[in-house]
Amino acid sequence: MSQQEVRVPVADPKNPYAMPAAMPSSVDRQPRSFDVDDFTVPRPKDPDWRFTPIARMEEFFQVFQASAATTVTVSNIDGTAVDPERVRVGDVEMGAEPTGTVLAPSDRAAVVQWHSARHAVTVAMSGELYQPVLVKIHGNGLDLDAVHLVITAAADTHADIVVEHDGLARLAEGVEISTGRHSQVSTTFIQEWEQGSKHVGNQRIHVGEGASLRHSVVTLGGDVVRIRMDQDFGGEEGDLNMLGIYFVDPGEHIEHRTMVVHNHPACKSRVVYKGALDGKGAHATWVGNALIEPNAPGTDSYELNRNLVLTPGAVADSEPNLEIENGDIVGAGHASSVGRFDDEELFYLQSRGIPEIEARKLVVRGFFGELVEEIGVPAISGHLMKVIDRRLSRGENEAMQHVLEEK
Repeated sequence: MSQQEVRVPVADPKNPYAMPAAMPSSVDRQPRSFDVDDFTVPRPKDPDWRFTPIARMEEFFQVFQASAATTVTVSNIDGTAVDPERVRVGDVEMGAEPTGTVLAPSDRAAVVQWHSARHAVTVAMSGELYQPVLVKIHGNGLDLDAVHLVITAAADTHADIVVEHDGLARLAEGVEISTGRHSQVSTTFIQEWEQGSKHVGNQRIHVGEGASLRHSVVTLGGDVVRIRMDQDFGGEEGDLNMLGIYFVDPGEHIEHRTMVVHNHPACKSRVVYKGALDGKGAHATWVGNALIEPNAPGTDSYELNRNLVLTPGAVADSEPNLEIENGDIVGAGHASSVGRFDDEELFYLQSRGIPEIEARKLVVRGFFGELVEEIGVPAISGHLMKVIDRRLSRGENEAMQHVLEEK
């Protein structure tokens, strides 16, 4: 690969932000390529893999023969058939359009998935959809498999789509999401894998000019789950809202990585991820990257991660990264925290006559409940809270078994 000369513009002394330096971004170090040889096999000391238990997912770093055991079905969320006039479902070979049209793989696991998948399921939405579309991805065993999903929304589309994962699987998954001009779309990805499952995913997201995308990820099960999300904008005034919820049990590793790239003017992004960890060996990782490029004045960006440690022995890694290459912005910031129950909140509730167990219950439900409601899909909100309740009741700490007991 030939090296390009980097020319650093001369700054205008009257406007130091008019010509930002053309330096490579430190938060987007990896190449983007469909060639496996462009990526080395991850090592524990690699910056993008240092929190990941590489030894537990080595099978995802070499191209493999997919088992095709995983089933993918598409329907309305109530189980009825989709309207073919507004939701077109297809099955295409990898490499055929619309696959490969949203960015390119950004790490070794993503490019291996691309070459291992046999075909892709496509869901093309248009117009106004009156109920959410449900994509059901069910694992039927631990034979190594690869799935690819392409979700597109035409200009001016109003739609919700929910992607549910369950069963037992070792799955490499690739997802491409592209939203058209002035569309308003919600995508919700739910992982409820059985114990022993592994899920290594890469999502590549393109938000159209003037479009709004609410992208939610809820991870509530799996031995090892690592999902990386790479995003960019297709024009001015795009609006991205990324929400995440995760619950980690003893011995599980749950990892989410977001990469938001502001590459057009006047776009807005919000990234909010919350997680709870319960039990010895529970390990959560969140890495949030935001890059504001020189050609993106008027950017408004913020990212937040909060972790609630319910019992001793759990570990949460939280790393927000923000790189600003343009001084003409509305705002940019980040925050993260790792902590246990807030003693002041518990004291406040108990001082008003609420028993300790009920007070803990209220704190945990409040921690997750606000974000569940913000996901904005009533058909799944109640289900998610019930799953969270059940997960907490399985905790090692006897007191925690009653935190979210049925009223």
